[in-house]
Amino acid sequence: MIKTIISEGLPVDEKLIIRKNIITGKAGNKRLCIVTGTHGDELEGQYVCFELIRRLNENIQFLEGTVEIYPALNPLGLDSVKRGYPTFDLDMNRIFPGDVKGHLIENIAHQIVQDLKGADMVIDIHSSNIFLREMPQARVNVQMADQLVPFAEMLNIDFVWVHDAATVLESTLAHSLNVIGTPTLVVEMGIGMRITRAYGDQLIEGIINLMQNMGMWSGPVSDEISTPQLSTKGEVCFINAETSGIIIPTVSHSVDIKKGDLLCQIVDPFEGTVLEDVLSPVDGLVFTLRTYPVVYEGSLIARIFSKKCPKS
Repeated sequence: MIKTIISEGLPVDEKLIIRKNIITGKAGNKRLCIVTGTHGDELEGQYVCFELIRRLNENIQFLEGTVEIYPALNPLGLDSVKRGYPTFDLDMNRIFPGDVKGHLIENIAHQIVQDLKGADMVIDIHSSNIFLREMPQARVNVQMADQLVPFAEMLNIDFVWVHDAATVLESTLAHSLNVIGTPTLVVEMGIGMRITRAYGDQLIEGIINLMQNMGMWSGPVSDEISTPQLSTKGEVCFINAETSGIIIPTVSHSVDIKKGDLLCQIVDPFEGTVLEDVLSPVDGLVFTLRTYPVVYEGSLIARIFSKKCPKS
């Protein structure tokens, strides 16, 4: 059942409409919400919504409870391939929980929180930007780790990154829902403006596995659910460019590397010279890798999960 949760007037007699698809199975009191499209240039979640709805509808006899799927919290951004809300120049994921008396987008953020409130679990799906590729991962506030990490480990993802509380933005949807008692997991995967079907399929198997563990799914579940690597104590190394230039990559994304391995070269295409050999400072797993070739001094090149990250 398609339900409109928000309908607000726009200039020239148009409407800003946000909808959800409610899929109801057999009697059950559990409610799972899948949210994506908060940023209009993050499209990985669109495939997840499509394929999950298709599979649930084809196997509705196994569903107990309700799954609510929100493909586009920022429909204007999705239509125009803009990260934020066009015209308002706002990143929606920086204004939650919103304000019922605020301007249009603040009011919409408030209505979204009210609609999601009370769910047994919310999965908030994001992509990376157009510069970086992320392996399928969950990002969890350290204050919510005890509650959320066990659920994140059911999602068939590759990595769970528990953030220090100081790095968590309190104006995000996930944080706003978690503080009012609606457990919310943030999933990041892939790259901006693209769909990585393999990542989407991987996450869908994990969502179905999670549903089974929540008592919402009585059907078959993949027997190849992976156990993610877990970072809880800041075991993440950030690799940044020390010069400006063009990247020539030498490693693939989502691979294990050794200390001293060459991650990439930064070159000068005008002079035909190598400006920097970017070496890994540690043994570890490359879970974030730059895909956009142009870099400036300080640009993020990679994030590596390692138990031996040097302390800053």
